[in-house]
Amino acid sequence: MAEQDTHTDPDHTGHAPDTQDPNGNTDHNNVDNNNAGKRKRLLLILAVVVVIAAAGYGAYWFLWARFHITTEDAYVGGNVVSISPRISGTVVSIHAEDTDRVVAGDLLITLDDTDARVALEEAKANLAQTVRQVRQLFDQANRLEATVTLRKASLEQARRDYQRARDLKRVRGISTQDFQHAETQLETARASYQEARHQLAGSRAAVAGTTLDDHPQVQQAEASLRQAWLRLQRTRILAPADGYVAQRGVQVGQEVQPASKLMAVVPLEQVWVDANFKETDLNNVRIGQPVELTADLYGDDHLYHGKVAGLAAGTGNAFALLPAQNATGNWIKVVQRVPVRIRLDAEDLEGFPLRVGLSMEATVETRGRDGQMLAESPVSGARFETSVYQRDQSEVDAMIARILAANRGDDAPAS
Repeated sequence: MAEQDTHTDPDHTGHAPDTQDPNGNTDHNNVDNNNAGKRKRLLLILAVVVVIAAAGYGAYWFLWARFHITTEDAYVGGNVVSISPRISGTVVSIHAEDTDRVVAGDLLITLDDTDARVALEEAKANLAQTVRQVRQLFDQANRLEATVTLRKASLEQARRDYQRARDLKRVRGISTQDFQHAETQLETARASYQEARHQLAGSRAAVAGTTLDDHPQVQQAEASLRQAWLRLQRTRILAPADGYVAQRGVQVGQEVQPASKLMAVVPLEQVWVDANFKETDLNNVRIGQPVELTADLYGDDHLYHGKVAGLAAGTGNAFALLPAQNATGNWIKVVQRVPVRIRLDAEDLEGFPLRVGLSMEATVETRGRDGQMLAESPVSGARFETSVYQRDQSEVDAMIARILAANRGDDAPAS
């Protein structure tokens, strides 16, 4: 048995020997036929795989890809509200730090208010003095009315004396000196009367059509007081919106000036996404089309939804600090990208907040193409606003009312 095995497999390789003809020659035709059959089967399998892949891609393109465009060149954008003082001053306290949550109206920074308080007290004293001065104007007008009445009576008496002196002079019943004295008295009385009338007219002009409360001088003093009060209020810098503090650069003891940036507040509830699509992909993009997004921060664990809010009016290069100049001899065409603003659904941000600048992947479904590529109606109303800077002035109104009441007097005309 061992000799038979050795004859069957002389090389001890475990392979059957090639077929030999009666003359002892090896038959290579059967080997070639077997190899050709294997190649045909492999090619057939490869062809089937290619056809299946092509059919799958065709179905994918027909059912999904032709209605969707995707880009990873997308980033979260948002409002970065700069906090700046409206007056100059020295920082004495800081009430918020980076990453802190603040609500509109919260105190962020306090400036030294010593000078502002002194200015307010000076404005209060100025208003009181002005009220008293205007009272004198009204009193002066009343006194001048009485003076005009007195001067008019003196003029009438001088006129009667002059007429009697003239009649006596005709019959030589009075000396020339006495007649001239009567004539002088008449001219003096007439001049005094005219002077009193002009003084009364000037005094009336200073108070005509006004009362003590709405006199221009009083109103000017009130405005100065309001301005001093506002300067005092502005020593307390408040948060203009809800959000998170970022970029705090101010320090205690720092001398700050108006328009200098102290910190920023970022309202993360008002973020959006700017997706930069290739210009060749934007033919079917319309305002209002649905968008699905994922953030690199959360991966595929959370899917954001939104809508196309609008397309930018130019490419990114068009608004660059140094726009590209293609009027050269060596020019290479580069596909440009156009920013597309995407408005996110607020519900998707709950529990999965985004940060300004995060990377996103955006996919726009372009199946519905009834919308417009550019906005047609003008903007109406405010997109973003704050009422923090509109300070309640009831406090200063009550302060002004107290000063007027204390300095008006009992006989002053009121409004």
